[in-house]
Formats: sequence, structure tokens, C-alpha cells
Amino acid sequence: MKIYGIDFTSRPTGRKPITCLECELKGDVLTAGELHEWADFVEFEVALDQPGPWVAGIDSPFGQARKFIETIGWPDTWQGYVDHVAAMSRDEFREALDDYRATREPGDKEHRRATDVSAGSMSPQKLYGTPVGLMFYEVAPRLRSANVTIPAVRAGDPDRVVVEAYPGILARHFIGRRSYKQDTKQKQTEDQCIARHDLYNLLISSQLKNTYGITLHASQLLADDPMGDQLDALLCAIQAAWSSRAKNYGVPRSVDSLEGWIADATL
Repeated sequence: MKIYGIDFTSRPTGRKPITCLECELKGDVLTAGELHEWADFVEFEVALDQPGPWVAGIDSPFGQARKFIETIGWPDTWQGYVDHVAAMSRDEFREALDDYRATREPGDKEHRRATDVSAGSMSPQKLYGTPVGLMFYEVAPRLRSANVTIPAVRAGDPDRVVVEAYPGILARHFIGRRSYKQDTKQKQTEDQCIARHDLYNLLISSQLKNTYGITLHASQLLADDPMGDQLDALLCAIQAAWSSRAKNYGVPRSVDSLEGWIADATL
């Protein structure tokens, strides 16, 4: 089974590309292969159209919180509100989220999905810091157009399955809240480098199989990247590989199909 781990960004460039790690899953052994770096969305879209069978884990929210969708008055299906978002320019989407926050009381401006609460991830409305709201804006319409299957959200091509990944929860499971990456060169530290290699060493140990049911073969060079994109792509691939072997791709039967779910063994 082909497995892809994709570290996504809302504005890919040569310096900060979309990073994709192509892997192979045979039985319970995941072997990391070729690394791809895409400086624009075109190659990402081409990858989504590649014939299956494959499972990809993408580090980006695919949905919004039900409370937000219902309160703002967008269509009440995933396909409906994603099509609504796709019809907006990036500036119009940003303005809609800014205007929404402006009318809310402190502490109730950005909403998290049930899976965000479980995973400790941020609201997919967030536009600043790590702009996961813009990541949703860029990824969700492309997934819809590609006709991929998103478990519990939409039934597309059954041989091309995409799950929502979140490297943070996997990293925390193994090394706690130690910082292991930094985009700004001046803020990159030796401690972060040590943390990345500690994480890598735990991933290739028996501890990975204890939780995720797979054994990993991957180059230690993936831990050298100080921005952490290559390591995060590996973490996404692990989550995708685990989900490919789990019942219903690891998504609870009770999940809200409007919101979606993060694929991780610890959830």
C-alpha cells in the first residue's frame, strides 16, 4: 500500500514548500521513500489525482466547527460549506472570519471541533500565528475537487483516501511538549535538534509498534531539517499508515460529518 505523509502550508514557496514523504506499507512495516517538495499547489493537485490505491495523511484541518458553521449561517453540509468557501477569494474568506470574531464575546470568538478538543489542536478558524484557517481554505476545496474519500466526511474514490493528520499529537506522545522545530533560522536551537533526533530514535524503536501497530524504516536524515517539515511529513505518514489498518480508518462511528476527525491511535 502506498502511503503519503504531507506537511501542508497555506502559502508554499521554495523556502517553505509543501513537503510530501512517499512511503510503502507492507504488512505492519512502513518504509519511508522519496521526499517531494512542492513550491506551489499545482504539484499537490497532481498528486491527489494519482491513481490508487493509496492513503495520504495531510497536516491541515479539513473542516470547521459545527458551532461556527451554524452560527455564521453557511450551508450545513461539508460539501456545501466547502463549495461556499471555494467561491470566496482568500481576502473574502479572511474578512468573513475577522467579521465573525468581531461580533463574539471574549473566549467565544474561535471554536474548536470535537477532534480539536481531543487532540489539543487549535481552532480551524485561526488566521494568525499558525494560520490553520488559511490551510483549511486552501486544502478543503482541493480535496473536494479531487473526489478523494475522506472517512466519515465524504465518499469519493475508494482507492484514494485522505485522512486529516496532526503531527503535534504524535510528537507529544513520544517527547512531551519539547520544542523540536522552528521556521525562523535565528530561533533554531541545539535543543530542538536533540529533540528531533530523540523523537526519531523513539519512532524506530518498538515503542511505535506498541501504540501505532507498525514498525518504521526511515532515514535519520529526516530529523536533520531544523524547520521540522520533513519530520512532520514522516509523522503524517505514520498516522496515515495506522489509519489504513484501523477500523473505519480510525474514525469513531459517532463523529460529526460536518467537522471531521484527526487520524491518530491515541484518540
